[in-house]
Order: sequence, then C-alpha cells, then structure tokens
Amino acid sequence: MMTSQNLTQPMQNLCAHKLRVLADPTRLSVLELLRERPRHVGEINTVLQLEQSLLSHHLKILRNEGFVSSIRDGKAVLYHLASDVRLQNGAKGINLGCCVLSFSNP
Repeated sequence: MMTSQNLTQPMQNLCAHKLRVLADPTRLSVLELLRERPRHVGEINTVLQLEQSLLSHHLKILRNEGFVSSIRDGKAVLYHLASDVRLQNGAKGINLGCCVLSFSNP
C-alpha cells in the first residue's frame, strides 16, 4: 500500500493531477466502458446519453491527458484505453502509477 509519505513531491503532484482529471463522473464512466473493450463514439453516447459536444469535450480531455487514444474507423472514431494505461485486478482497476482506481463495488 502506498501512502503520501512514500511518494516524492513530483509524484504527488502528478497523482493529484491525474485524480483531478478523473474526478468528473462522465470521464470515469468513459474509462469504465473502455476498460471492457474499445468503443465507437456513438456506442459510448448510447450508454451515457450526453450531448455529442459534451462527450467530445470529455473525450478530448481524456485523450490529451493520455488516458484514451482514438483511431478513425471509416466515418466513425473508435476509442480505446491508451497503451500506457495498465489494467489491474482482472481489468477491474486501472493502475495510475501512484494508486489503483478500482471500478468494483466495495
């Protein structure tokens, strides 16, 4: 188990930044969907039922922060977890490097 005493100041700052990015429920929901498998934007939107522009905004933030990647698939865009994102606990968690974000119920 990691505690804040075990982390250097730069690592604490990086961890705090990652956690701020993921503090939004929509972005957490997107990551939860993508940890199962890659999905097209329309498929993500069918589940989350957001305005297209709002979903695009959240996907852009996740892409810019290195959590997701995208590839063009014909006229659609396919999103998947970025290659740096390490799944853990049988894909129920994402290792952020400073802590593990778990999507399982307690």
